[in-house]
Amino acid sequence: MKLLVTGGCGYKGSVLVPKLLANGHSVKVLDTMWFGNFLSPHANLEIEQRSVIDAHKIELDGFDGIIHLASIANDPTGDLNPKLTWETSCLATMALADMAARAGVRRFIYASSGSVYGLKEEENVTEDLPLVPISEYNKTKMVAERCMLSYADKMIVQILRPATVCGISPRMRFDVSVNLLTLSALKHGKITVFGGNQIRPNVHIEDITSAYLFFLDNPQHTGIFNVGFENISIMDIAEMVREVVDVPIEVTPSNDPRSYRVNSDRILEAGFAPQFKVQDAINEIVVAYRDKTLDDDERWHNLNWMKQRELHLDHQEDLT
Repeated sequence: MKLLVTGGCGYKGSVLVPKLLANGHSVKVLDTMWFGNFLSPHANLEIEQRSVIDAHKIELDGFDGIIHLASIANDPTGDLNPKLTWETSCLATMALADMAARAGVRRFIYASSGSVYGLKEEENVTEDLPLVPISEYNKTKMVAERCMLSYADKMIVQILRPATVCGISPRMRFDVSVNLLTLSALKHGKITVFGGNQIRPNVHIEDITSAYLFFLDNPQHTGIFNVGFENISIMDIAEMVREVVDVPIEVTPSNDPRSYRVNSDRILEAGFAPQFKVQDAINEIVVAYRDKTLDDDERWHNLNWMKQRELHLDHQEDLT
């Protein structure tokens, strides 16, 4: 298939795109490259440095499908500039969906987020529960989902709600829980836990990227799917890290109320089988960091990187 992947130079995209190419797909990546481009050249890969806000300038004729990853990622980064967050994560999604339908694109896979549920006390947070988003990031994902579903009669719409992703990517992130706690142990000799009782669903980066391939191969499965296979407290994650890196755990108060777990039976019943665990991600990060094949680059921390470069002020900043 000929595919457009927005945000293809990001944390997930940098793992997903090589998999798509290996499976014989032709890929065009659209990305601002705020954090760089770590994709290797390939005969079937085209990369365009452009914000998804300007997706209306892209010609979609001839594309078989779109995997839409691009957004202002995570709560604190989304709060930097709510206007830009809505433009990028919601309005651009609406425009891209409309363009795709008009151009006859038959497949659209949208990367939403498990955080759209907000605060949930239920043991089984399924796709059918009401959404109560509590941040700009969550809200834009919820509205974008509803927009995508309105096009379900015009193209195949598959919406994934990933849990917190963990593991190594060429475009690494150290601002997600498992990766951050592991880095803390390795770099600072202690694991700093804020709160600790919060429950977070997790998914290994190899599994979430394989899930996109699964849905490309299975167009009969449409609608919304949770993708998170381990609901673990932050403290339990810290304990898992300590088993590999023997350092003390320091607990401090937290003002982050987010605590939720997800049920992913729907994707499992569709036939997807995860292959990796949180412990795998921890082990991989420890080995790579100690081997010096992975370092703590400033770009691996979205919020600080965007603040330093004022990327939250103007989406064209990185294109000049």
